Amino acid sequence: MRTLLFVLCLSSLTVLAEEPLNLKVYAPKETSDDPRFKIKTLNDYFPFIPPKDLKSWSSRAEFVRRQILVANGLWPLPEKGDLKAVIHGKIDREEYTIEKVYFASREGHYVTGNLYRPKGKSDQKRPAVLSPHGHWPPEGPKGGRFYENNEENAKKLMKAGDEKTLEGARYPLQARCATLARLGYVVFHFDMVGYADSQPYPHRKGFSDAQADLWLHNYMGIQTWNCIRAYDFLESLPDVDPKRIGVTGASGGGTQTFILGAIDPRPAVLFPAVMVSTAMQGGCVCENAPYLRVNTGNVEFAALAAPKPLGLSAANDWTKEIMTKGYPELQQLYKMYGDEKKVKAKAWLEFGHNYNQPAREMMYEWFNTHLLNQSGAVAEPPFKPVPPAELSVYDEKHPRPRDELSAERLRELLQEKDRQSFQKWTQGKPEEYRRIVGGALAVFLGADLPSRDRVENKSIGEKITFGDYTLRKHILSDPATASKVPAVSLQGKSFNGSMIIWVHPEGKQSLLDDKGQLNGDAKMILDKGYGIVAPDCFGVGESQGKNPFAIDKNFASYTLGYNLPILSQRVRDILTCVAFAQTLEKVQNVKILGLGSSGPWTILARAALGEKGPQLAADLNGFAFEKINSSADPMFLPGALKYGGLSGFLALCAPSEVFLTNGVVEKYVFAFYRTLGQESNLKVTEKGTSQDLIAWLTK
Repeated sequence: MRTLLFVLCLSSLTVLAEEPLNLKVYAPKETSDDPRFKIKTLNDYFPFIPPKDLKSWSSRAEFVRRQILVANGLWPLPEKGDLKAVIHGKIDREEYTIEKVYFASREGHYVTGNLYRPKGKSDQKRPAVLSPHGHWPPEGPKGGRFYENNEENAKKLMKAGDEKTLEGARYPLQARCATLARLGYVVFHFDMVGYADSQPYPHRKGFSDAQADLWLHNYMGIQTWNCIRAYDFLESLPDVDPKRIGVTGASGGGTQTFILGAIDPRPAVLFPAVMVSTAMQGGCVCENAPYLRVNTGNVEFAALAAPKPLGLSAANDWTKEIMTKGYPELQQLYKMYGDEKKVKAKAWLEFGHNYNQPAREMMYEWFNTHLLNQSGAVAEPPFKPVPPAELSVYDEKHPRPRDELSAERLRELLQEKDRQSFQKWTQGKPEEYRRIVGGALAVFLGADLPSRDRVENKSIGEKITFGDYTLRKHILSDPATASKVPAVSLQGKSFNGSMIIWVHPEGKQSLLDDKGQLNGDAKMILDKGYGIVAPDCFGVGESQGKNPFAIDKNFASYTLGYNLPILSQRVRDILTCVAFAQTLEKVQNVKILGLGSSGPWTILARAALGEKGPQLAADLNGFAFEKINSSADPMFLPGALKYGGLSGFLALCAPSEVFLTNGVVEKYVFAFYRTLGQESNLKVTEKGTSQDLIAWLTK
């Protein structure tokens, strides 16, 4: 009886050699519950989890700032040219003046706006406010800074309590700037692209195709750079105190406000209105970019301003829950810095989405407290509006610049600038190259890459013995994404302590021949004493969701701003397998094998593991990111071309051993290896087979 019980408890199953091997991990009709197949959208829930301490927050904040910069195509920040600012056409008011401004934020691209200045002499430089306007209708030359509400709607707002004066109800943007100027601030109110005087191309158009994303040239990045340069302009004025500049805007202008506060250390005080929320994150193409909100959101973006004073207003829109979802967490963070009074939020649920007078008056008081050291409520007085046409920057004496670029020409210029920048990086020090390109790749793959101390393994069924080999089935998980990676591991009797991560576009099923037996390549590895871990990477084999991972057809960033690309997910799965293999008993070494069209996946995975990672043998398969013309392509990776394409990432592997077949590698990669004294560690052949790769990897 004891013998029988012992036999029944053995966790091994013997399979006859001639029987087809069953590599399926899931039971019949069972599908993966991998949460990555549930696509996140801009309308989902984006909570901010306060850090445990300031040390952990510092590390997290550094990554999120870089994530924002990479998403905007601004990592690293471009060189700044001469603004060549033109200020003209002064309009006189009793307590302040309004001037017309345009300057070049970059070659062939101009920022336009109005400069409000207090009258009267001052012995000291004045505080200032940068004011992006947001999506004030209509889009085009009559909206934004030129917004003019009709009298009927204005009176409705006054009746509802949104506004107290007809002037403020009809011209709320002018009211904001005029009041700030009366309070003693220099104010620059500037256009979003496609609004008012900024008409090089329509708002939302020109940067929404796959090629633009491959270079990370997007609408949001253009406007974010305009914000940075607008701040440069305001800071350069002789009457402005550069240490006392605040930023405020509503809705889309609120997005620009907290994004600038997140990535630029200069703003002293911030007040983003009706935009910071755990709910809807921003519906315009100018508020979305690839990678931007993967595992983060607007509340955390606003938190990056800490410990600087941060004021928030909310209304009966997507921001309505800020007092219970977002604001308490921000208070916790500011408390860690020692002053939770430097963050303040208020919600007016009786009003709709707007930057109305009560919210503006909260902002005036907030800026006065932190920029003028003055306390007390501020009532917005009546003012004399300027007809929008008279605010226009361009006239006969100051015509629109002849060198202003269309979207198409601007993209060509940006690509050329990026090529020049990349060439400089390849000629610089390897450590600086790793900081730039490696820093971007880390964003492409998401935070908290899989590691041996965190990877989770769920063994499925019993160990299977067949011939001289053993087979185990697994579901591997990366806690950072809760991914579920179906995989098998194989070892022979002569296992030497080295595991090879077998990556194939057909997944683990590629281990078998037509008869369901191990194929020659797999036997070649096992018979040389090496083990195998073979996954079904994201979207391959059994790694399928109930619904396909579909990219938004109208604008890819509505998907890829919130979810990692398919290629990034597959790379993370490879890294999960590497981490898992490192935890196995008797395993001393891990190597990576990329077969067929999966070869480029493994190059990215190997690049992410740093200069001292495992050996890699991969088939380039003639792949190039330049060939991609659709965001639906599984190999679509926004930003890949900006950072040198496949060779750009391959350079991150230096000086480790790499063998590649069926492709060409750029010369600078070999130069990297030479610089590091390991030129022989990189071997590339224009033609090769899987047997060539395996022979090299198991030599």
